[in-house]
Amino acid sequence: MAIIAQRCPGVQTTIVDMNAARIAAWNSDLLPIYEPGLEEIVRQVRGRNLTFSTDISGAIKRADIIFVCVNTPTKTYGVGAGRAADLSYIESVARTIAEHANASKIIVEKSTIPVRTAESISAILAANTRGIRFQVLSNPEFLAEGTAVSDLQNPDRVLIGGEHTPEGDAAVKALADIYACWVPRERIIATSLWSSELSKLVANAFLAQRISSINSISAVCEATGADVDEVANVIGRDSRIGPKFLKASIGFGGSCFQKDILNLVYLCEHFGLSEVAAYWELVVRMNDYQKRRFTARMVKALFNTVADKKIAVLGFAFKKNTNDVRESAAIAVCRDLLAEHARLTVYDPKVAAEDIQRELTGAAAARLAIARTAYEACEGAHAIAVLTEWDEFKALDFARILASMPKPAFIFDGRNILDLPKLRALGFQAFGIGK
Repeated sequence: MAIIAQRCPGVQTTIVDMNAARIAAWNSDLLPIYEPGLEEIVRQVRGRNLTFSTDISGAIKRADIIFVCVNTPTKTYGVGAGRAADLSYIESVARTIAEHANASKIIVEKSTIPVRTAESISAILAANTRGIRFQVLSNPEFLAEGTAVSDLQNPDRVLIGGEHTPEGDAAVKALADIYACWVPRERIIATSLWSSELSKLVANAFLAQRISSINSISAVCEATGADVDEVANVIGRDSRIGPKFLKASIGFGGSCFQKDILNLVYLCEHFGLSEVAAYWELVVRMNDYQKRRFTARMVKALFNTVADKKIAVLGFAFKKNTNDVRESAAIAVCRDLLAEHARLTVYDPKVAAEDIQRELTGAAAARLAIARTAYEACEGAHAIAVLTEWDEFKALDFARILASMPKPAFIFDGRNILDLPKLRALGFQAFGIGK
């Protein structure tokens, strides 16, 4: 909405939420989400044609187009638990729109949802709106956290799915005209509703599959003495494969990849495609294996025990340039280390201490500390684990860090961002992924 407000000054955008504290944060000087470039844009358009409000009823009445942007987490209960998407928020929004709408609207699915969810939204609206007509569109988002602003300003494509009827085509054109304020028309793709809904799940599944594929090869590289970065460089030069998403690491995280793959698995099972479901489920299983393998390698290198040893954890966000910790690989690694009775000191430049503590609560809380700097985290540590690829970690004075550590001093680079030969020359026992 911030980018639309910036690029379409004649369009009034209103973001509404029932959580007053969240809206207050967006209206404050300290935004609740860290994303490079976002704060500057919000400050530029907030109060002009971008508004944050709790007046849901008024916003619905005034809107011509309503974007549905609620969470669709994986179900934790009942039918489909652990795989299916929880659509309770989607249904709640549809009923709220039906309750307050006083004229025809275009409803845009922005949340990542299962195929044919638009059908459910349309049914709820049709049953509760006293003859008011709606057009439901699918407009999934393909941005990546950390590069969201540039992804939105210069997208590879904008996907809009709608019904192939005169009314549906008119709704698609109305939304396309907004994006056309800054996106070339040839990048705006119109499809059916069902193709659009499925495309988002498939896009995330394919990206996650690439990560799990190269991570599986990293295990082979460690066993054989090959270097996974060298292997990735070679295969990435093949134009049929390409170089993107071939960076071996401790595994993917974030709010989308695992959730969307599990959603796809559930969809395949629903339609009796058990072999297809099993294929995609292996992508998630490989990701979980990679995190466990990293921790096991740490324990083995540290003489088969990390009990009461201080481990410095550098990075807790699931990737750099975000403060998002949802499904972060660091959470699994930290929990495994705490289960081994290690003492952890965690540092992340953007993740709040309370967010780290919330993810690692429990009996092990007494063995968890939060540091204000990387140097503080590493002081006196038996080992260092780099779990997020923040640029600042590459610029650390590792000679200074080494001097404060018991010997032998270990460093485990879970993101392959450090110069391992240089660290070894300093005196570290240094390990990377697939090396």
